[in-house]
Amino acid sequence: MSEYGEIETGEQHAEIDQLHQVDASQEDYQSQFGVYEADHASAESTSFDQGHSVEFTGADGSHYAEQDYTSYDHSAAETDHVFAAEGQESYSATEFSQIDALRAQLDTAFASATELSAN
Repeated sequence: MSEYGEIETGEQHAEIDQLHQVDASQEDYQSQFGVYEADHASAESTSFDQGHSVEFTGADGSHYAEQDYTSYDHSAAETDHVFAAEGQESYSATEFSQIDALRAQLDTAFASATELSAN
């Protein structure tokens, strides 16, 4: 009679590492400007003259003279200038960072046996 036997046991270990990383950024710039400008000019000139004159010389050598006179002058000049400006400016920046890590651990155990018997 012969007998043969073998027994084997063991363990296996394994790991999985996975890394996922995201980096993002966003920038935004806006500007809006407006300018308003207006000019105005005016000029005025007035002149008024009035006269009256009477002159007489007689045969006897007499002399008569009458005068009335009115004079009016007016001048005006005007200028206006308007300037206005308005503006708006904005800036924004954002940053985003994300990291995901996955770790899995795999453990296995086994046992096997072989037996041979002859009778």
